[in-house]
Amino acid sequence: MPNRPLVPSLDRRGVLRGSLAVSAALSLPAVGAAAPAFALSGRPRAAWGLQVGDVTASSALVWVRSDRPARMIVETSATESFRRSRTWHGPLLGAGSDFTGTTPLYGLPAGEQVHYRVTLADPADPRRTGRPVHGTFRTAPARRRDGVRFLWSGDIAGQGWGINPDIGGYTVYEEMRRLDPDFFLCSGDNIYADGVIEPSVTLPDGRVWRNVTTEEKSKVAETLAEYRGNFRYNLLDTNLRRFNAQVPSIVQWDDHEVRNNWYPGQILDDSRYTEKNIDVLAARSTRAFREYFPVSTLRAASGEGRMHRVVRHGPLLDVFVLDMRSFRNANSPGRQPDDATGILGAGQLRWLEQELSRSRAVWKVIAADMPLGLVVTDGATDFEAVAQGDPGQPLGRELQIAELLRYIKHRRITGTVWLTADVHYTSAQHYVPERAAFKDFAPFWEFVSGPLAAGQFPANALDATFGPDRVFVRAPDRANVSPMESPQLFGEVDIDGDSGELTVRLRAQGGSVLFSKVLRPGLVGQ
Repeated sequence: MPNRPLVPSLDRRGVLRGSLAVSAALSLPAVGAAAPAFALSGRPRAAWGLQVGDVTASSALVWVRSDRPARMIVETSATESFRRSRTWHGPLLGAGSDFTGTTPLYGLPAGEQVHYRVTLADPADPRRTGRPVHGTFRTAPARRRDGVRFLWSGDIAGQGWGINPDIGGYTVYEEMRRLDPDFFLCSGDNIYADGVIEPSVTLPDGRVWRNVTTEEKSKVAETLAEYRGNFRYNLLDTNLRRFNAQVPSIVQWDDHEVRNNWYPGQILDDSRYTEKNIDVLAARSTRAFREYFPVSTLRAASGEGRMHRVVRHGPLLDVFVLDMRSFRNANSPGRQPDDATGILGAGQLRWLEQELSRSRAVWKVIAADMPLGLVVTDGATDFEAVAQGDPGQPLGRELQIAELLRYIKHRRITGTVWLTADVHYTSAQHYVPERAAFKDFAPFWEFVSGPLAAGQFPANALDATFGPDRVFVRAPDRANVSPMESPQLFGEVDIDGDSGELTVRLRAQGGSVLFSKVLRPGLVGQ
């Protein structure tokens, strides 16, 4: 990446509160040799950086946010000089979308580095433009031999651990950027809309954790403006903005985008909320989510679309992005002998089975926002994920997963690997029928990683219904260990173009590879 700044500085007044004033050097980088202030006065600025999402061999979706009404203009080129560039005229950015917008790019060259820049123009005078912001990304390869490498994790600004200027902010993003992956899969909990960010927190050893704070993070999110402010919060971090400008994303969501452990139709018994109808809150968060992330199946202007989708990344890889939140049934003890809704909903399950059958990719990564065999509780009697602690035959939501696993086996669908986050530690589970109560499936692996900027928690118990063996785990022995006390966690997937082998590495911030597993291509189960 060139040394020029990726984003101009933000307007500090009216945006930041509390301890942000003391951390301005962290969150608001100097712009260097910028044009004189009077020359850019009154012109739109893209102060929140850039993002590119759902990149394929020929397409991508570019995101930006303006500080006022503006027309979005994107230029792409094979070189940093932008000779022989191509111009894409994007939407008008206005208050209805919180001044955010996306521009789709089509007809891109496969397997190539694409340089892009976004310019914001005054709608009343196109000659009045702001300072361009720059980024780069690689399109998916058309040839198998080129290989694919990506990272995944989740859980950002959780449990009160926000942007800490004393440790440099979200420095894990800078470490991931330097690995230069083809893309990053965020497995959910991009924000903690139900989590307040206090100016400071005292750690068990007496040290003080300091947070950048904002007005919207001073209470649980309920209004559209508060949800928007939660998504903006993470973009205050320099490391994340720099990462976004270089690494494309595939983003999914989970519960904390709305509220912990939510499900459709829920009525809250929580004194922090004046709005008790979770469907109202979810609709507001969904709107803010589609405004703040470049997701190909969500259309911000119309409010339509869905989270689940397939992102095809060349002949080696298809990523099946699940939505285990929007269509689930209510959290319960999970002992129902019949359950057509499950955690995916009947329609999404049919969609997933059909898309897996159609896939010709060597590897089919199933991006799940919740784990399969880890017991995740919701209160004293209910369960939040798939497993419910009963090691016997499938019941409740397990019935839907059993149907899917049976389908994969009998259709002889090869190369399925499950990736997830959610539980705030890292582990590798191998599922085999010989250990399981339900046996009509082929062996498969599930890998867990995270958090990126949140508290770490002890390992969850395993449910034996699908026969998981915890081959590796790294987790603390107490709850909510801060990022100052333990390195943050992410995973890496590296698919070799020659052999087709897929290597999973579970990483800790600081460069450590905690666990590595090589999987061979062409097998129904392994």
